[in-house]
Amino acid sequence: MKVTDSKLLKGFTRMCQDGFDQGWHERNGGNLSYRMKEEEVKALEGEFSFDAEWKELGTEVPALKNEYFMVTGSGKYMRNMETFPEENLCIIRLDETGTKYQIVWGLVDGGKPTSELPTHLMNLEVCKKRDENIRVVYHCHPTNVIALTYVLPLNDRVFTREIFEMATECPVVFPKGIGVIPWLLCGGKLIGEATAKVMETKDFAVWAHHGAFACGTDFDITFGLMHTVEKAAEVLVKVMSMTDRKLNTITPQQFRELNEPFGIEIDEQFLYERKTGFIGEMPQD
Repeated sequence: MKVTDSKLLKGFTRMCQDGFDQGWHERNGGNLSYRMKEEEVKALEGEFSFDAEWKELGTEVPALKNEYFMVTGSGKYMRNMETFPEENLCIIRLDETGTKYQIVWGLVDGGKPTSELPTHLMNLEVCKKRDENIRVVYHCHPTNVIALTYVLPLNDRVFTREIFEMATECPVVFPKGIGVIPWLLCGGKLIGEATAKVMETKDFAVWAHHGAFACGTDFDITFGLMHTVEKAAEVLVKVMSMTDRKLNTITPQQFRELNEPFGIEIDEQFLYERKTGFIGEMPQD
């Protein structure tokens, strides 16, 4: 099968386009990666070339050795992924040590995988360890999430609680909450390690003043997670434009009532009792 005819590529590029349509991918912002299934590799390997040189990853991901990944290219625009996939994305494989990669398909006009490749692979490695069905890692620049990093404490509990209160759907979709990472230089190992630490227990990480990372088992789940958080962030921005203190909100006990009917277990650290009601107040426990 041709890569360009595959359901995998169509799902991958649709997600890129969906993110662009939301306004999350200005210029060449954002990136997407997918850890391929064995049957997907077998179906497409007739189109692969193994002549490209091996290059250093800049990190070590031994749990992903010999695996294949579809990833966006560095400096490439998400708006072009669906129309010109062969020029803008690639499939890579890792070596026996999980320290080098080789491009086996795509980027026909030259180029390299996303500059955030170390972060993507470190995240995919930790996600695989906690749930081997997690295959997608997505980074974008959601406007309202970024805006909140300038006005809310960069604290997991506060950020999660404020987002939770904006929509009942939120704790149902991500009951483990959100991890918040203070500003770090993007594109390197340090921010990759910080993000991977969050992804050991959570599916969503905020990069302060930059963007967000989400992981999931498929493109729909992952895009839906990003969309849910950004929608809640938009509501919070609108609430904060009217007041610094909510008159009405969802209580911790009401959140707990969601656990049984939805088959979830909301992390109790986010269900602390509020003392003042002011948006962004720190927990007092």
